[in-house]
Amino acid sequence: MLRRLVLPLATLAILAGGLTVAETAAQAAPGQSDNLARSATASASYTSPWESIAAVNDGIDPANSNDTVNRRWGTWPNTGEQWVLLTWASTQSIRSSDIYFFDDGGGVRTPGSWRLQSWNGSSYVDVAGASGYPTAVNQYNAVNFTPVSTSRLRLVLQSGAASVGVLEFRAYSTAIGTTPPPTSGWNPPANLVTPLNQVWQHVESTYSNPYGFRNYGWDQVFANRGSINYCVRWDSSAPVSAALRDQIHASLARQFKKWMDVMAGHNGWPYQNVPLKVVGWAVRDRATLQWSDNSVDVYVNNIRENAPQCSEPCGRFFNQSGNYPNCPGGASHHYDMSLWLTAGMNGGAGGDWGQRVGSEYFVGALNNDNIHILLHEIGHSFGLDDFYDWTPTGVGGFLMKAGSASSITEFDAWMLRDWWRHLKSRYGY
Repeated sequence: MLRRLVLPLATLAILAGGLTVAETAAQAAPGQSDNLARSATASASYTSPWESIAAVNDGIDPANSNDTVNRRWGTWPNTGEQWVLLTWASTQSIRSSDIYFFDDGGGVRTPGSWRLQSWNGSSYVDVAGASGYPTAVNQYNAVNFTPVSTSRLRLVLQSGAASVGVLEFRAYSTAIGTTPPPTSGWNPPANLVTPLNQVWQHVESTYSNPYGFRNYGWDQVFANRGSINYCVRWDSSAPVSAALRDQIHASLARQFKKWMDVMAGHNGWPYQNVPLKVVGWAVRDRATLQWSDNSVDVYVNNIRENAPQCSEPCGRFFNQSGNYPNCPGGASHHYDMSLWLTAGMNGGAGGDWGQRVGSEYFVGALNNDNIHILLHEIGHSFGLDDFYDWTPTGVGGFLMKAGSASSITEFDAWMLRDWWRHLKSRYGY
């Protein structure tokens, strides 16, 4: 499937040296009675000299992500992979955690991605069965996972647009109880009913097996229980610094999120957030990548389609059963899609394998709100068609009609939701 684009507890007042500091005692998450982190010792990969690692488990609920009153932990100016570690004197049974991220809108922002790891006696391993790793501001970001007995819980943060920081890091012995918000049903605006029906009829008459195909972006998200993994194919000789790498990761995540935000709260869609993680890079020459950390897997001179290719045993496109027995590092190192960045390319391509756009175009648009070619190609990964030779009745410009819109329009959003309406039963919804 390849499509192409041409173009509260009470506030306490504490007086210290004449300075009044407002603190709110941290409440437990929904369904919880205690916060195990309060009895742990916190440490970190790095702490800015003016910040405090003690902030992460001091039991103070932040007023917002840019809390300027209470102490904070941050890593400015350091970027890349950073971590916060909670260590207990004895083994704890841990089932869930929630994180309040520090984001001042400048040098410290929410992470591009994050994960939790436990200590198994000899190494840190990712917790199993994680429900998802959201990165919202001004609230706690909760994750439930398979219970683990450990004396250390590590929060691993991959920086995105800037350095990273945490205001509070909590852990619990039972699952966090959450009540999902009510969802809407299939209720498109009246003026879109006819064109949406026309689009779906066109899908049924032109796609070879729209209901039987099993590697749409939808399938990939559900296979991961609400997340997506990427690998970057860097088909360019231009050098990539750690900072540029992190910017590419963050920009990709922001664009992918725009499509997933269309689905949040709609017609039984079960995920409020679909975290995106870049797990690897493929290059012709390792010297092109100007970093030495091991935050991502690196594949060198594995050439496919005359371009660097991430490990095929780790790619879902090559292993659509969802099993990765020959992937170095195991299934946690698998990737669902590739972001293929090609020097000198105009336009783009997209499908179940991922998206391809020009490397110069993408790097030049890193700070754009909408990277419209990439957005268009992500739409293809979720089944949306091109409209080169026809236009549905009564609609004008929209993103999937190449060259007629630069952002996701209402019609694009409802076309995506229509795919969910027709496929949701395969996932039990």
